[in-house]
This record gives sequence, C-alpha cells and structure tokens, in this order.
Amino acid sequence: MMKIAFLSSEVSPFSKTGGLADVSAALPHTLSRKGCQVKIFTPWYQGATPQEVYAEYGLTSLSDNLDIVFVKNDGYFLRDGLYGAGGRDYPDNLERFSFYCRKSLELLKIMGFSPDIIHANDWQTALVNIYLKIFEKNGIFFKNTRTVLTIHNLAYQGLFEKGQFPRLGINWNYFSLHFLEFYGKINLLKGGIIFSDMVNTVSPTYAQQIRTKEYGCGLDDVLKDKGESVWGILNAVDYTIWDPATDPFIYKKYGIESVPDKMENKVGLQKEMGLIVDPDVFLLGMVARLTDQKGVDLLVKILDTLLEKTQLVVLGTGDTRYHRILEKAAGKHPGRFSLHLAFDETVAHKIYAACDAFLMPSRFEPCGLSQLISYKYLTVPIVHATGGLSDTVKDHCAGGGGFVFDVYRAQSLFEAIERARKLFTHKEDYACLQQKIGAYNFSWDKAAQHYLTMYQRCQSLQ
Repeated sequence: MMKIAFLSSEVSPFSKTGGLADVSAALPHTLSRKGCQVKIFTPWYQGATPQEVYAEYGLTSLSDNLDIVFVKNDGYFLRDGLYGAGGRDYPDNLERFSFYCRKSLELLKIMGFSPDIIHANDWQTALVNIYLKIFEKNGIFFKNTRTVLTIHNLAYQGLFEKGQFPRLGINWNYFSLHFLEFYGKINLLKGGIIFSDMVNTVSPTYAQQIRTKEYGCGLDDVLKDKGESVWGILNAVDYTIWDPATDPFIYKKYGIESVPDKMENKVGLQKEMGLIVDPDVFLLGMVARLTDQKGVDLLVKILDTLLEKTQLVVLGTGDTRYHRILEKAAGKHPGRFSLHLAFDETVAHKIYAACDAFLMPSRFEPCGLSQLISYKYLTVPIVHATGGLSDTVKDHCAGGGGFVFDVYRAQSLFEAIERARKLFTHKEDYACLQQKIGAYNFSWDKAAQHYLTMYQRCQSLQ
C-alpha cells in the first residue's frame, strides 16, 4: 500500500478560496479508494472542528485510508482570512507557512507515518520539500520518501523580501541563483521546483507553456532544467458535488435524459437575478475572479454590444477597477445584466444549471474546472484556446463541445459568442450539443491513475 502525505493550504469543505481546495479534497479521496494510505496536512484555520484534538494538531478520519491533519498554531491560523485581509496579504505569511511545513514533517514522525511520497501543492507548501532535502537528507525516517510539487498557477510564487530569509531557518548559502533567490527576493515556488524530485501542473498544454518565456513567469529556465521530471496531469471534477441530477442548490434537477427541465433553472435564475424572464434569450454565465487573467478585460470591451442580443450573469470578485466598470454596466442594462460581487457557492451552482453558455475567455488558464463543470450541467463553454482549456474544449465546428477563439482579443470573443448564439436559435441542434457534452466524463478516477503513475516514476528515481 503506497503511503502519501498530501500538503495543501486549503481543503474543501474545511477551507477554500478557489479550485485548489476542491482538488485537495477530491484527489486524496480518490487515491484512498484506489488503495493508497493518505494523510492530508493543512493549517487549522477558524471553523475547523477535528474529531480528535492533540497539543500540536487535530485529526479527522475521512475514510478507512484517509485522514486530514490540522496543523495547530492559533497565532498564525485563527484569522479571518487564509492568506490576508482587506485585500492585502498578511505580512507574516513567510513565517506562517514555513512553520506549517516544518511542523508537518515533525508530525509525520510523531505519527510514525513514513510516506513513500510527499505531495506538495503551490508555494505555500513548497518549503516541505525544501526542508526534507536540507534537514532530513541523512535521516532514516524519510530515507525512501520522494517528493512531488504540483503547480496550480505559476503566477503565484510566494515572493518575499530578502530580509526575511533568516526566518526560514536555513543557511544563507541557499539564497542564491541556484536555489531560492529570484531578482533579489526569496521565491518559495522556485525553491520548491528545484528541490522536488518531480513537478507537475494541472494540464498537459500548461506544462508545455510554462517552459516558455511568454508563460513561464520568470521560471521557464528553471522548469526546463527539470527535463522529463515535469508532467502535466489534467484536473477533474468531483461529480458527487457537481451533478445536476443530484444538486440540492438548483431550482430543478435534470440530466441528459431530461434536457427540457434545464429550462426551469433558467427561468428561476432570471426571476431571482432580476433579469427579464425570457426562455428564448441567450443567457450567458461567468463565475470567476474578476481579473485580466480571466479575460475580464475582453468582456468589458464588448458588453454594450453583447447585451443587445443576450443576457449575462456574473459572479465573482477581483480588481476594484473591474468592480466599478461592471457595476456601471449593470446599472446601464437592467434586466439584461446581473452582477454579484461575491463568492457564493449556491449561486454558482444555479448559474451553471441555468445558463445556455458559460464564458471562460482567460488570457491563460492552467487547467480550469468551470468548463468541465459546465459540460456536466449541459451549459456550453465558450473559451480562449490556452492551457487546460485547449486540452478540454474543442470547437463545435471541429466536432467538439464548445466554442473556441484562438486570438486573444475582444472581437474574437464576441465572434465566438455570436456563433454560439446563432446555433442556440436552432433549438434541436443546440439540444443535441447539450446531450453530447453531458456525456463527457472528467471524473477523478482517470486523473488519479495518472498521479499514481507519476508517483511510481518518482519512486524509481535515485
């Protein structure tokens, strides 16, 4: 039985700011069902109520082979936000997450759990692989342990000022070009890449893109140096949560055998969101961070023209300048544009269920889960061809299940939406497309098997 220590700074439903939390719940669960013994290590944030409480940690058993360990430090983790508050990062984040990584290694020893694989996720956990190689290289307990680092979004690297380096508790020799130094600052993700035995990211295309200057965020050479130790494994969807046939949050349950029932969700959302109730209007949805990365810069350029023939509902928060622009547009187009500057899981479910198409015009996208969720809800994705979107959405005209634009510009987005809207006017053809995408399967079983293959390859490394 393979033993895996899985580290993540957020794990649904205990803590969440984005898709990392969903992955960090679904992947360990699926690995445990495939016979692995898995322990998830995560900070003990506000609201967590472990089944067992000890001096330095809490423990909850999620299944026979799966435990979650909450790393305790009230001063660091019992705060309103996971990473910051009031739009700013906590100034002691380096200390908070270095403590969490060091303590996780200590707790593994206390529990007598010597893992075959330590699987870290993003910069917040990258230090565990660094500490393992520096402090445990001659030890017996971790002698056969190999390390993996998953990059969920290369743009977030854990950058800190040089003056904070002593707080890491490692020799100044590691503040160098060959290790953690990055343009005069500390870069935790860079260090994690260098010290990990294998690195993967969340789609095959993104794994290739991040080794280029355009998408490498300054780490392309570091990633190229890893050679064949960089993998791309596509994320998946937890269908126990995202399935319109069982979803408790939507207006009416439905599936590919009951496509007409989706209409009740559309009318229900139109009523709730203050949109004009019209089953025949093309209803677009978007659930995203309101940032340039997510293509909001393209959307705002075409809003006025777009809303002449469509309706739009947007859920999310992000850059305040986009808050202002979108609020102004919502005021200008009552009944056609509904804006919700928040993150609300219930509303998100309703949007996926109600809309005719889902917008993902991302400038770059490591994987994306929304397009996979929208498939299950018979909601046709409209995407920019990048990263994981390229791996999962092929254009309708090429036999795929979505509408894709290749050139990142507002007019290209508008043209893709128009192609989708025109097909929507042919109800039978659109219903056939919906049934087609509803049959797609992006479950975690397949993705987890790829992770097991990577773990086995990692174990074979000397």
